[in-house]
Amino acid sequence: MGTRRKGREIALQVLYQIDITGVSRDAALQEFKNHFKVKKESWSFAEALIKGICEHMKTIDALIEGESEHWKLGRMSLTDRNILRLAAYELLHMEGIPSKVTINEAIELGKLYGTEESGAFINGILDKVFKSRNPGEKKTG
Repeated sequence: MGTRRKGREIALQVLYQIDITGVSRDAALQEFKNHFKVKKESWSFAEALIKGICEHMKTIDALIEGESEHWKLGRMSLTDRNILRLAAYELLHMEGIPSKVTINEAIELGKLYGTEESGAFINGILDKVFKSRNPGEKKTG
């Protein structure tokens, strides 16, 4: 498994923990680190994702909700919602990761950790997020 893929999985698990338990970002990061052995590179990527998502959560959530037809954030599964947050953050704030890779990775996470419909749901919303932020531009990667 690649460094970034593992980092995304860690980030998803920590974000899920924050949603479920209401613990702080730092407490969730520390608890994960105390219980699981993770390669330094994967941990660094996960930590950057989590910190960035938490710092921009309101903007990211508003964007996701704005691009999802008939779906309020609270109606989305915690898994799908956090995968969307990961990918939206990457699309908006992380240079050097091709948009197509970000979206494909999110779809794969949805298929692995979500429901049967998660991949298509995530793809639909992220496609709209990408198009709204990059009118006329094709996804690269």
